Amino acid sequence: MYQYDQYDHLIVRERIAQYRDQVQRRLSGELTEEEFLPLRLQNGLYMQRHAYMLRIAVPYGLLSSAQMRMFAHIARKYDRGYGHFTTRQNIQFNWIELEQTPDILADLASVEMHAIQTSGNCIRNVTSDEFAGVAADEIIDPRPYAEVLRQWSTFHPEFIALPRKFKVAINGALEDRAAIAIHDIGLTVVKNDAGEIGFKVMVGGGMGRTPIIGTTIREFLPREHLLTYTEAIMRVYNQYGRRDNKYKARIKILLKAIGAEEFARQVEEEWADLKGTEETLTLEEMERVIAYFQPHPYEQLEAIDPRAGHEDNKAFANWLSRNVKPHKQAGYAAVILSLKKTGVPPGDATAEQMDFMAELADRYSFGELRVTHEQNIVLADVKQSQLFDLWKEIKAHGLATPNIGLLTDIICCPGGDFCSLANAKSIPISAAIAERFDHLDFLHDIGDIELNISGCINACGHHHVGNIGVLGVDKDGSEWYQVSIGGAQGNATAIGKIIGPSFSAHQMPEVIDRLLQVYLRERTPDEKFVDTVQRLGIAPFKEHVYATPINEPGRLVGEDEYA
Repeated sequence: MYQYDQYDHLIVRERIAQYRDQVQRRLSGELTEEEFLPLRLQNGLYMQRHAYMLRIAVPYGLLSSAQMRMFAHIARKYDRGYGHFTTRQNIQFNWIELEQTPDILADLASVEMHAIQTSGNCIRNVTSDEFAGVAADEIIDPRPYAEVLRQWSTFHPEFIALPRKFKVAINGALEDRAAIAIHDIGLTVVKNDAGEIGFKVMVGGGMGRTPIIGTTIREFLPREHLLTYTEAIMRVYNQYGRRDNKYKARIKILLKAIGAEEFARQVEEEWADLKGTEETLTLEEMERVIAYFQPHPYEQLEAIDPRAGHEDNKAFANWLSRNVKPHKQAGYAAVILSLKKTGVPPGDATAEQMDFMAELADRYSFGELRVTHEQNIVLADVKQSQLFDLWKEIKAHGLATPNIGLLTDIICCPGGDFCSLANAKSIPISAAIAERFDHLDFLHDIGDIELNISGCINACGHHHVGNIGVLGVDKDGSEWYQVSIGGAQGNATAIGKIIGPSFSAHQMPEVIDRLLQVYLRERTPDEKFVDTVQRLGIAPFKEHVYATPINEPGRLVGEDEYA
């Protein structure tokens, strides 16, 4: 993985010293909160409902064991013993004291991490496929290019005051595992007819108040032009993106206003002046960065069947089928540690679990871990022969729930329990649904299904692209939940459709159950939930959900009672 050079270390140290002075001036009253606000946001510090929240970037989701141990240290020393992994491959700590934040940033710097540009109207953490470098369907490893983009965008003087926050995702495989279509810029590695490597460039995807799937504006961009073309996009957006209305300031709104064809034309025009300049990626520069991402020293192993000798162990078989993924190196596998155990908020990990995962990484996976945008952790390089021993170990630490891709592998934002923007709580809804369907045989029977929950329209829980999406809404001070179905991420990204009036928190588990009843009744063999929805439309689901009152004393289905 990438390691800081002298310049990286210097930049981060100087920022910490600058921020430490700013915090001291705020604590002494020399700076007002209004004056301090943009300064703390530049360092990833938000004020939430109960305390400050610090967001730390995990570039393209890749962590060393030392970095994971530092998260455990921060959780233990400065927070309440846990951290929350987010849908953008960050970690958030929710109970931070302001006066301690410079020390936290200094601790992070000691393991080559920081919180710079994890908030504000700038280019945020560049995200990628959690299986990058090991996926069998990969064209090339996208992480060196993500790292180049990270270095280029960090402290970029022209793009630190954009109309709105800006999110970039990059995927290097045939299957999109980075949700590129819902990012401001989504990059896919492709090969042209001549076998040359480049990028398909999508622009203008995003969720929130106006969910839009990104539009391809270039089918093939030679890889040496990655920075100059990205800069051309940023310049057009920076110049013409709206600044008068934050809700209409994202690049997707600009594309919608002027049209993708006109946007692409302007980008090409801007690029004409940038193409071939000093920001063109030379072979030498890319070789320098790629050198940090060379394959680990894998042993020459034969592929084996990890079930051999454990044929009667159903729990192990379930875990293998859901939590273990193929690896391009024979004899190895990628393992997903589930952070979705029933009773635990999705994405949360305790300090003890983080220390344990770091230890696992050292013993089983070359000292590295990955954070997924679905809020789980990956050990990417585990020998198949060690899978059974690993499974036995992680069971005792609540990390072996065999539910990856199933209904209880819920994506969920912190919601109203922590976030000051949220209209409704999302963690209790997630907990109630997970408890209602805490039956592995049933979960494995209904198969792949993505349930995403957001506490507000900002969509940090990616509800728009959930096969079932749940959105917390506020109605005159009461918390309600709007349900959509048919959303999807990946190669067939789709925005879900709202089924009708919203529901109370208590009604939500039954709503999910009724949706599943229709699916089980109507599905064809091997058909996924989302495919059934897209084949039938939402009508039969809507009809069944609202057909009779949901059994909650004193309340009718949907908003009828509220109305």
